[in-house]
Order: sequence, then structure tokens, then C-alpha cells
Amino acid sequence: MPRALFIDDDEELLRANAQTLKLHGIVVDAHARARTALPALTRDFDGVVVSDIRMPDMDGLQLFQRLREIDPDIPVILITGHGDIATAVQCMRDGAYDFLAKPYSSDRLITAIMHAAEKRHLVLENRRLREAAFAVEADEVAFIGTTPAMQRIKQTLRHIADADVDVLVEGETGTGKEVVATALHRLSRRRHRALVAINCGALPESVIESELFGHEAGAFTGAQKKRIGRIEHASGGTLFLDEIESMPLAVQVKLLRVLESRQITPLGSNEVRNLNLRVVAATKEDLGSPAIRGKFREDLFYRLNVVTIRIPPLRERRDDIPLLFAHYLGHASRRFQRDIPEMPASIKQHVMTHDWPGNVRELAHFAERVVLGVLNTPAPEPASSSGAVSSLPERMERFEAQLIRDALQTHQGDIKATLESLGIPRKTFYDKLQRHGIDRQQYTQR
Repeated sequence: MPRALFIDDDEELLRANAQTLKLHGIVVDAHARARTALPALTRDFDGVVVSDIRMPDMDGLQLFQRLREIDPDIPVILITGHGDIATAVQCMRDGAYDFLAKPYSSDRLITAIMHAAEKRHLVLENRRLREAAFAVEADEVAFIGTTPAMQRIKQTLRHIADADVDVLVEGETGTGKEVVATALHRLSRRRHRALVAINCGALPESVIESELFGHEAGAFTGAQKKRIGRIEHASGGTLFLDEIESMPLAVQVKLLRVLESRQITPLGSNEVRNLNLRVVAATKEDLGSPAIRGKFREDLFYRLNVVTIRIPPLRERRDDIPLLFAHYLGHASRRFQRDIPEMPASIKQHVMTHDWPGNVRELAHFAERVVLGVLNTPAPEPASSSGAVSSLPERMERFEAQLIRDALQTHQGDIKATLESLGIPRKTFYDKLQRHGIDRQQYTQR
């Protein structure tokens, strides 16, 4: 519920305004003196300050300057007499949210408070997400997520970090499989040795065997000097094989032999070399599915499948999206040396309703475009990006919003008539206006 701290030395007017605001669902903290209100006005204050300018002891201008020192983002609405309008306009240039000239209507006051409260809510939410993102950076498992699924992954990583078992990481494109592999390496006793990453899908079949296993000089045409393979280079550390489902079958046979014996024989050599390594393999496919048997060996799958970690896509852990978005906003801000812009409601809605088929990678790129200012404000998405129709609750929300707009249009913004036609209480009506972002004033006959 929106909250307002109302200050006016005219106690009769103060009581009347407080009663009006309470009837419209606004929590009111009323004060006849500015100094008695100051203890409640901290950086964490979650409401709007409404203050008369002319008051004894500490007037509204002095209060406004004090609030600028406490938190310049606290929205302040100043109440002015005719002679104070120029002063109030200057205060708005200095950061005041709005001013109301006496006499003012209760509807004008309520609208100003509602809009200011929404702005304050967004400021505090963005601030909280930034702080949470910085806290994540200090976490020993730098893997962002507070949902139960992500907490289980963090717990698993800590539990198996020093157990030299091979790990299979499953997840869609962009979910952060390499981040999991990196976190596992950093938590293990192997963290002082190399983490060697190789993308099996990015290497041509003609060179992948040499890249993995190495070769002696003259082992094949063009092999002019000895080369240590990636597997041997990872000995003592961790070998990360990304997109392992793309590995050719002939190479899979040799990899299986390495995993079972922990030994390697480079191409063109008869020397068998011992290995001390952990293998983390990542795949976007379900390697246990019978449909993939034609391109991935079943015995290699079972050899890798000692511990399997599945990373859920973003659409399955939507509660983590705001934290991730804030993290990547901060990262982009530091990278491009630009301030994080204020987030309009349309971007917030897009972040929370988009399906993110590219997962974390897509979200990170979106955050970069937001910081760079090269993003057109996204329109609300009527359906998921996968092409599916909106859910029943989403359609009911849109239908309800349209009914309210139609009633306001029919009755030209008249509250009493609109309430009678809709058959809902006044407080419920204003709650719905705020939730659907409907401005009643635009339906009022001029």
C-alpha cells in the first residue's frame, strides 16, 4: 500500500487530508511539525513526503533541503499558497517531485501521491537489487540465484568440490554451464592449477583429436613440432569439455579410454603418460535420451554421469531474474563507464514476462543495451516469446483493466458512477487503478 508522511501546521486541515488519504487506501503518518517527522525519514523510507511550505520552527523549504541530504530520491510534494508558487517551481528544479497550489482537489493530491509512491517503490527496488548483486560478488560460489533450485546447485558444488569425481552439467544455451564449471574448479583443491576449457562444437573434426590428445613431431602431415594436448595440459587441474554432444564418435572412444585409465598416449607416440585431472563436461542435450544414441556413445555417457548438475532455464526460475538483471546492469555500467538509468515500468515488465530463450546470455546483452541507451522501451508482451497464448490469469488481468477503462470512459471519469457500474468498493477500485497503471484523470471531462 502507498505510504505518505503528511506535514501541515493547520491541524484541522491535516486531519481532513489524512482521513481522505486513508479512505483511498494510503497509509498516512500525520505531523503538525516538520521536526517530529524527521526521525522517520531515513534512506530506507518507503513513502512520499507531503509538506506545507509555510510552517513555524522548520518550514517546508528547510525540510526539503534536509531530505536532500538524507536521500535525494525521497519524493517530496510541496503545498503552496499563491505567493509561494515561484519558490515551489524552483524546488522542483532542485529535485522536488511536485507542488500543489492552494486550494487543491483531493483527487489531485491522491494522484500525485500514487505516482510518487510508484516512483519511490522502483527506486528502492533497484537499490535493493544492486546491493544484492554486490553481495553475490562476495559469495564464495559466484553463481547468481536464490531460488531453491539454484541453492541446491550451490550446495552440490560445495559438497563435491574436493571429491575428484567427473561431473556432467546439463542446461540450455546460455544458462551458465561454464560458470558452474568455473565455480567448481575455484572451490576445489585444484584451483591453483589450470582450468582448461575446450568447445567441442567449435573445433573441426580434423583437428579436435590433436587438440585434445596432442602429437609428436611428424605424427601427421603438417605436424612440424611436438604439441602438448589440452587433456595433458589440464593434468593437476580441471578439464572443461563444452558441447560434448558435438564430439565425433571416433574421438569419444579415445576419450572414454582416457577417463577410465587416467592415461594418455599422444598421436605418433608409444609413450603412455599418467594424468591427474577432473573432467567437467557440459551439454545442452539429454545424453541419456535414446534419441541421441546415434551420435553419442552410451558407455561414455555412463562414465561421465557420476554426478549430474542440471541448470534450469530462466523461465523456470523467474524469481532470480531481477537479481541477475541488476548484476548485469552493474557490470555493464562499470564496463561502459555509464550510470545505470532509471528503469521505467515497461522495461521491468519485459524483464519479468519475457521467456528469455537465450537465458542468462540474452539477459546480459539486454542489460548492456539498457545501459548504453540503445534500447527502445519494449511494449508489454501479450504472449510468451515461444508463441504460446497468454495464460488465463494474464488474459483475465487484461480483461479487467479494459472493463475499468470502459466504465471510466462511459461515465467520463466520475468515480461514484464508475463504482456503481463496476460494483466494487472505492479502495479496491484505486488498488486496481494502480495495478493496471490507469490514470483516471485522462477520462475526466475537461
